[in-house]
Amino acid sequence: MTFNKPKIVYLGRIVLAGFSFFGDPFATSAEWTEENEIGRLCHRFMEYVEENEASAKNLFRSHISYEVWTWNEEAAAKGNFDIFVGMEVDTVEAVPYDLSVRILPPCEYAVFTLTGEEITTDWYKPMYEEWLPQSGYAEAYPYQFQYYDQRFKGMDQVAESELDVYVPVIKK
Repeated sequence: MTFNKPKIVYLGRIVLAGFSFFGDPFATSAEWTEENEIGRLCHRFMEYVEENEASAKNLFRSHISYEVWTWNEEAAAKGNFDIFVGMEVDTVEAVPYDLSVRILPPCEYAVFTLTGEEITTDWYKPMYEEWLPQSGYAEAYPYQFQYYDQRFKGMDQVAESELDVYVPVIKK
């Protein structure tokens, strides 16, 4: 897989509210299906948003969803990841007790846009194994996030979809 050169953007602090999962997200089903732990997590969060529609309108800044993957060497070696699915909020204080919070620090990001079937590939490998070592950047933090806006049509329409992957970077 060959990527176009990513955009480098600076984002301030991002405060997210949602649900998280820790473990092997593919233990129950393969990657990029709605039956694995990520799909289940997304469904659970979207059901929460629908069931709490009135308060969600005031809580979340938009309908844009984030899927944040956080790791450390030991957990990744075992196939375990911390996966968080949520939406942006203005303040931590406004988040109800039944949601988790994830705060992403201000930093620069390499932004890769995935289109169509590219979304269902092992796209992270060339990002981290090819682009990053040759880029003049290093990984700033051990996480990345996928940004789901109106361009993502769902797994049943992945061929017509796009999404962005944000990798936190720092100049070497």
